[in-house]
Amino acid sequence: MEFVKLQLEAPLAVVTICRPECRNALNRQVYEELIALLCQVEAMDQIRVVILTGAGDQAFAAGADIAQMVAQDALAGRQLSALCHRAADLLENMRQVTIAAVNGYALGGGFELTLACDLRLAAEEARFALPEVTLGIIPGGGGTQRLARLIGVGRAKELIFTGDRMDARQAENLGLVNHVVPGQELMAACRALGQKIASRAGYAVSLAKSAINASLDIDRKNGAEREQDLLALAFSTRDKQEGMEAFLARRRPVFQDF
Repeated sequence: MEFVKLQLEAPLAVVTICRPECRNALNRQVYEELIALLCQVEAMDQIRVVILTGAGDQAFAAGADIAQMVAQDALAGRQLSALCHRAADLLENMRQVTIAAVNGYALGGGFELTLACDLRLAAEEARFALPEVTLGIIPGGGGTQRLARLIGVGRAKELIFTGDRMDARQAENLGLVNHVVPGQELMAACRALGQKIASRAGYAVSLAKSAINASLDIDRKNGAEREQDLLALAFSTRDKQEGMEAFLARRRPVFQDF
């Protein structure tokens, strides 16, 4: 692949958007490569956590490639939006836990990719924005949907209507970012968190992810029923038996299911 690179560090996988000469701007090819690579990684049983970042120290992804978009018509815009959503939906719903390592600017589509990840860690110099209205368009990769669910409708509307940028600490205060760390420590912090998550029962973590995601789209009663079903499924696994027997024996569990 030309613009998206994969580094396997089982149980982790590091996925890097590589267009540093244009701050990792996103275009059709980048999205297509990202989708293909995420589908490939999701099939890998040895990978439990995916870390998504951008090449260099300037940007995670500074939005869509405007030089290409300027000549596109409504149909092309709709097709690009569909690709944005496909990539974001994979990050949100793949069985692995996804962590965004935000090393710089995360603007437009780049911000939307971080919103689709399960967790977000940011360098102190990271900056976030959905500036589409300053270009005569609106967010098209899930920004109008996910941002409001994460920080509330009023705050999301203000950020989208103004296109204003926020720094890492502001994002952390809004609950958008889990942790803010010095830039040189970002990937180490992501790997440490990834390793911690990967040490837990992998299938149980994926079931918990599914239960949480389902709660965003259904009412609490149906969400509770979904949780009960998934708990029952977890009770049928080897990892349930291993985890509880290890607890009673005061030893470290050896989990296998995923």
